Amino acid sequence: MPSFAVPLSGLDANSSALSAISNNLANLNTVAYKTSEAEFRDLFYQTVGISGDGAPLQVGVGSAVSTTSTQFTQGSIESNGVTSNAAIQGDGLFVVDRGGRREYSRAGNFIVSSAGNLVTPEGANVMGYPATAGVVSTNSAPVPIKIELGQLMSPQATSAISMRLNLDASAAVGAQHAVTVPMYDSLGFQHDLSFSFTKIAVGQWAYHIDAPGSDFTNGGGSPVGLSSGVLNFDPQGALQSLAPVQFSISGLSDGAAAQALQWNVSQAGGSGAVTQQASPSATIDIAQNGYSGGQLTNYSIANDGTVQGTFSNGQTLALGQLCLAAFTNMDGLERVGDNSYRATLGSGNPIIGVPGTQRLGSLTGGALELSNVDIAREFSKLIIAQRGFQANAKAITTFDEIAQDTINIKR
Repeated sequence: MPSFAVPLSGLDANSSALSAISNNLANLNTVAYKTSEAEFRDLFYQTVGISGDGAPLQVGVGSAVSTTSTQFTQGSIESNGVTSNAAIQGDGLFVVDRGGRREYSRAGNFIVSSAGNLVTPEGANVMGYPATAGVVSTNSAPVPIKIELGQLMSPQATSAISMRLNLDASAAVGAQHAVTVPMYDSLGFQHDLSFSFTKIAVGQWAYHIDAPGSDFTNGGGSPVGLSSGVLNFDPQGALQSLAPVQFSISGLSDGAAAQALQWNVSQAGGSGAVTQQASPSATIDIAQNGYSGGQLTNYSIANDGTVQGTFSNGQTLALGQLCLAAFTNMDGLERVGDNSYRATLGSGNPIIGVPGTQRLGSLTGGALELSNVDIAREFSKLIIAQRGFQANAKAITTFDEIAQDTINIKR
């Protein structure tokens, strides 16, 4: 009897729904797992006649699963303190490379391989934008992110010095104030420069910049003068000339290269960094742009995906930047296991960019996105699918009984 095909199609469809539900429950604790849901459709209809008013008389031939959609709703974010982990807040997928094949994932449970690559637990490389000397190039094609603990940072020779200080306007002529400023040469060695200020008249202070004689090949025991001059202040105690003081150092005993330096006496807003007010002479802060060499000791992932390295010399440097991908039709992605998806004709081409831009969400470092499976909802769906399966099974036994009764009539 052809009617057997109708409940059999229902059994098959509900069996697929039960499989999807059981897979969701099995992945209740899978990192960043996204719920899948089987959606039904009715099959074609057979027209068996026309009613008196001209309406067709149709009999359906069953149901089938039209699609298994993926629910890309946000999962909860759980902090775990693992620096190599990251969670996506919002839209987007991590871009990974598995043996030359591009895949995408929401799971950020990454680790650092022995080769220094940021990888998934299955060994796929996590992709992002490269950084050179701490500058990320977002115009480049995505490359594997490398995090090599212990990698060296070259020293940077000091080229600019700044300090904020006040010189006491009420001090007597001959009063002095001294400031020690560290600087680094091209080899990363630290040298301490001495800035001394002496009041020579009302509104005038002489300055001298010296370095220890022992730091120079022919320096001897006496300090070596590097620069000197006079600072003039107006009646409001503001510095009259904001031109930077230029000086240089050469002949260092450690063999470092000669270097030019400048002392910036102005601040970013355009005002003087050195003032003369009727309060005790005091140095507020000191800054210089040099540093010694260092080794990478730690790293973190910022909200925009930047992998920020921390070095033993106290410096931080961008090691790269994770990228994210978005698709016009997320339901068109193909699940390939291992928490990964693959682009298809239905999904369209990926839109790859920096987290926090375009349609892409931001990242939370040291955290993971949890599964978005709602256990209560899944159990409700499980009961409905079970009842649907039982109802179609009952229809089959009913048709079987009818078939037996039909055969018995003939006998």
